[in-house]
Amino acid sequence: MTPEKKIESLDLVIPKGTSKALGSYVPIVRVDDLVFISGQIPIDIDSPNNDLKFRGKVGKQISIEDAQLACRICCLNAISILKNLIGDLDKVKRIVKLTGYVNCDESFADHPKVINGASDFLIEIFGEIGRHSRVAVGVNSLPLNSPVELDFIIQL
Repeated sequence: MTPEKKIESLDLVIPKGTSKALGSYVPIVRVDDLVFISGQIPIDIDSPNNDLKFRGKVGKQISIEDAQLACRICCLNAISILKNLIGDLDKVKRIVKLTGYVNCDESFADHPKVINGASDFLIEIFGEIGRHSRVAVGVNSLPLNSPVELDFIIQL
């Protein structure tokens, strides 16, 4: 099953819009067969205001389960940006690396559980080529008080 069909079978939709940069950077860069996707937060890129779907610190205002859902939104946003660049997700050869940042306080220690929301989703969508190396770290804050931020390296 193609990644697009897999997403559709989960009753999910690849956003049609494009993520707006919150600073002086571009959302995606291609170098030869590698694509680097800038940090994605769980915004609704199809809404006129790019509404943030979740806000707050994981373990305080946001549960681990909701943070995992936020990771899925980040992945769908990244997939949308990627699809806008390459057209067909079947061109993905490998999800190489995922870096996940978790907005939390110093007592929170379940960063891997949160970022598993993204890792498991990528494997579900892309199968074995979705398995990747990964970093999961806790940070004191993220843009717009987002609970998570993800960036990606993908091979085409």
